[in-house]
Amino acid sequence: MTDYGQDLLFGTFVTPTAQPARYAVDRAVLADRVGLDLVTFQDHPYQPSFHDTWTLLSYVASRTERVTVAGNVLNLPLRQPAVLARAAASLDLLSGGRFELGLGAGAFWDGVEAMGGRRLSTGHAVDALAEGIGVIREIWTADRRGGARFDGDHYRLHGAKRGPLPAHDIGIWVGAYKPRMLALTGRLADGWLPSLGYLPGGTADLTDLNKHIDEAAAEAGRDPAAVRRLLNVGGRFTAQAGGFLDGPPQRWAEDLAGLTFEYGTSAFILADDDPAAIELFAAEVAPATRELVAAERSR
Repeated sequence: MTDYGQDLLFGTFVTPTAQPARYAVDRAVLADRVGLDLVTFQDHPYQPSFHDTWTLLSYVASRTERVTVAGNVLNLPLRQPAVLARAAASLDLLSGGRFELGLGAGAFWDGVEAMGGRRLSTGHAVDALAEGIGVIREIWTADRRGGARFDGDHYRLHGAKRGPLPAHDIGIWVGAYKPRMLALTGRLADGWLPSLGYLPGGTADLTDLNKHIDEAAAEAGRDPAAVRRLLNVGGRFTAQAGGFLDGPPQRWAEDLAGLTFEYGTSAFILADDDPAAIELFAAEVAPATRELVAAERSR
């Protein structure tokens, strides 16, 4: 069993559909009103049926008061990292520290190439993501003297001015599944953000995937517990308990608390656009899960 001791977060993974225009915004405002911690949106800039994710994040931040916003995850191949760093810092400042940076290496290369991006091999995409994180952190170090410099194969900085300084230490959360990406997460990232539905073996896969992150973090001289483990989850709310995340809110709470104790998951992001499910997740699942985890940790 592995509990990294992180405080628990609960959020939503809302489809950024462009029609109706305010579909995603209304669900984000609901998440804020009912007290969830996070609102996240997928990022597919080549998909015209979706809003541009950055525009949506900015608009939602302006329409909400407490909830943190994040991409789940932003497509780095179509978002130049130095510009993204400044945009992230600006949004964090304007929202009062309510932004976290979810990043991905890219996957749908036909779409990326159609939008003018570079088609990269898997290995080069991982390398580019590592360089992109380096560039972003260089721009954010506004308290350092001299221009930002970075000499990579994919991204470079030649004395770029640093800043602005974000309102808080923005976390970089990486979407990763394969060994090289998991190792990158352990070395460089503040969080790991996969989707449970993408794991062929379900929750059992988390043991091996966590191991890759932990080993890479340790080799880099980092505490593995410094890498928050997030998870996009989905299921059904029903009166009678069925399988995993299939049943009443108390069953959900028991299943999610089990993920915390067994795999160290500390942030649960509901992939469901149904307003009733969002409200139930906030009103009953989140507090019950926190209660179960707090009770176990106190022992």
